[in-house]
Amino acid sequence: MYNSIEEFAFAGVKKSIFTQGTFDGVHLGHKRILASMNSMAQECGGQSVLLTFEPHPRLVIYGNTEVLHLLSTPAEKARLLEQAGVQNLIIHPFTKELAALSASAYINDLLVERLHVHTVLSGHDHRFGKNREGSTEDLKYWGRLMGFGVEEIEPLRLNGVTISSTKIRQAVSTGEMQTANSYLGYNYSLTAKVVRGMQIGATLGYPTANLEVADTEGKTPYSGYKKLIPADGVYAVRVYFEKAAYKGMMNIGTNPTIKDKGRSMEVHIFGFNSDIYNKLLTVEFISKIRDEEKFDNLEELKSQLDKDRDIVLTLMK
Repeated sequence: MYNSIEEFAFAGVKKSIFTQGTFDGVHLGHKRILASMNSMAQECGGQSVLLTFEPHPRLVIYGNTEVLHLLSTPAEKARLLEQAGVQNLIIHPFTKELAALSASAYINDLLVERLHVHTVLSGHDHRFGKNREGSTEDLKYWGRLMGFGVEEIEPLRLNGVTISSTKIRQAVSTGEMQTANSYLGYNYSLTAKVVRGMQIGATLGYPTANLEVADTEGKTPYSGYKKLIPADGVYAVRVYFEKAAYKGMMNIGTNPTIKDKGRSMEVHIFGFNSDIYNKLLTVEFISKIRDEEKFDNLEELKSQLDKDRDIVLTLMK
């Protein structure tokens, strides 16, 4: 992994099979592009090169006027891209100067002079350069002039739906985890630290680990986005702790029965009774089983938790 285009230049790669993008979530559509890129690199004796930017370009172009909720943290994205076989990952700082670069300067200065592109893989709707003025057709035109190839990759469709990070974020935001997972090609997950809670779950026979997700991971000296948290509700989950996997059920919401203020996440792990405060857990979301509800008393809540447990264990047999 390289932290800038300048750092990558020292690697001496002279034949780049190249693509560029945000790659939020590294979903099945992304993996189709990456598989093509890796195959072409092997065939021509080149190396696969992926360029992405940090911070997110929207934060630089429009300012920190909104918090972006994304599918993957920088560390998660880097891991997923590595697993997909990308040989050279460049995470280049995105600046206002870069945003002001014209499409022609982007192609000549970055792609040709500094990245030594042999072939560029581009999605049909890919845009680049100042004000997103450049298109895939522009890439093809400049490629003919400057001697590099351009492969346009058609979008991947599943059950008639074009897979995109936007559609996956919408699915996660509404708790449609099975849909999100089918588009991702893996179970959506988050990694969080266990923090102190009100410990009411333990009195009901369902002790929970209260979770706090960090906004950023790794070398990210900026803010402006957060890991996307699924919609409020109760979920069947798989929990990973110290390389062991456990079944569990997770509640996301405001705990209306006990009038707990603020949104929180807590997970009950089946067959687990260790002290894990301040430790990290990774939680995979399998399916939402119901919305969060307000009960008249704790006895009714416990009765529902018993039903939830049975549903989750049946679902995850």
